[in-house]
Amino acid sequence: MATTPTEAEELLRETLAAVAPGTELRDGLERILRGRTGALIVFGLDESVEGMCSGGFELDVEFSATRLRELSKMDGAVVLDRTAGRIRRAAVQLLPDPTIETSESGTRHRTAQRVSKQTGFPVISVSQSMRIVALYVGGKRHVLEDSDTILGRANQALATLERYRARLDEVSGTLSALEIEDLVTVRDVCSVVQRLEMVGRISDEIKGYVIELGVDGRLLALQLDELIGDVGSDREFVIRDYVLGRKGRTLDEVQQALATLSFQQLLDLSQIGRVLDMPGGGDALDAAVAPHGYRLLSKVPRLPNVTIERLVAHFSSLQKLLAASVDDLMSVDGVGDQRARAIREGLSRMAESSILERYV
Repeated sequence: MATTPTEAEELLRETLAAVAPGTELRDGLERILRGRTGALIVFGLDESVEGMCSGGFELDVEFSATRLRELSKMDGAVVLDRTAGRIRRAAVQLLPDPTIETSESGTRHRTAQRVSKQTGFPVISVSQSMRIVALYVGGKRHVLEDSDTILGRANQALATLERYRARLDEVSGTLSALEIEDLVTVRDVCSVVQRLEMVGRISDEIKGYVIELGVDGRLLALQLDELIGDVGSDREFVIRDYVLGRKGRTLDEVQQALATLSFQQLLDLSQIGRVLDMPGGGDALDAAVAPHGYRLLSKVPRLPNVTIERLVAHFSSLQKLLAASVDDLMSVDGVGDQRARAIREGLSRMAESSILERYV
C-alpha cells in the first residue's frame, strides 16, 4: 500500500507516540525484552492482513502489557487493531509476498518489513538475540532507543536551537529597524527567512524526540515551547510582506518550496531568493525591497488579523502606515478612535526602540 512521504512521516509519529515510555504498549515491549522471547506485532487488521495469516487463533480482547507478553511466548505474530487498543489475533504465521524486496537478513525482520510494505500498517519486530525493538512504517526501519540515548541527542539539538534562536532574534531586530528606515534589501529578507527555516527544522527534530520520549519528554517539551514561541507566525508574516501578491503564489506553496531546500542549499542566500522569487531572481541580493507591513503590525498588542489585513489593503506599504495619522487610520473599516491611537502609538514605539537598538 503506497503512501506519500508526508503520510509516512505522520504515521511514524503516531506509532512512536503509541510505543513511547509511559504507554501500555511500551510496557509490553519491555516485558518481552526482559523475557528474551522476541515478538512480531502488526498494528491493524484488514483483508490484506487476513490473507497472509496462517494458523493461530482469533481473539477480540482488550490490550494489556501482560497479555502481549504471554501471547508473544508462543512464537507467532500478534495482530492488534489500528489503535492498539485490542488484540485481534495471536500465534499466527505471516506469509507476505516473497517477491517484495527487503534489506533485512533475519526471518522475523524480513517478514516485518514485507508486511509493512504490503499492508501499509506499522509492524514491530522484537529481536530475541540482539534485544532490539525495530519499528517498520512504510517499509522503513526505525529502531526504538532508550530514553537516556534520545535525551542526549535532544539536549544537543536544544543547545543548537538556542544559538540559532539568538541569531534569529538578532537578524529580525535588524530587519525591523531597516523596515522602519526603508532600507531593506533582498539580502536582509533572505537572512531572516534562512534563520526562520533553520529554527523551524531544528524544532521539528526536537518535536520528534518529544514524541518518542513520551512521559520522559515533558520538560523537553516545555523548553521547546519557550524557545520557538511565535516562529511559525513570524515566517508567515515575512512571506506575506515580501512574497505574496506576485505571480499568484499562495502561502502554502512558498512554505513548501522552502521545505524542499536541503541544508546545503539553505546556506545560500541567493538560492533562498530564487525560491522566494525576489527581485533579480535572488541573485541581486542588494536590490531594495519594501514590506507591506504585516510583520510589524502583528507586533501591535491586541490587533486582530482581520484588522491587519484591512490596514495593509488600505495603505499597501509599511512606510504609508508609519506616516498615517490617527484620522488616516480611522478611515479604515473597523478601526475606531481608540484602536487607531493604539496602532499609532504601537508603531511609534517600535520605530523608536528599533532605531535606538541599532545605533546606540
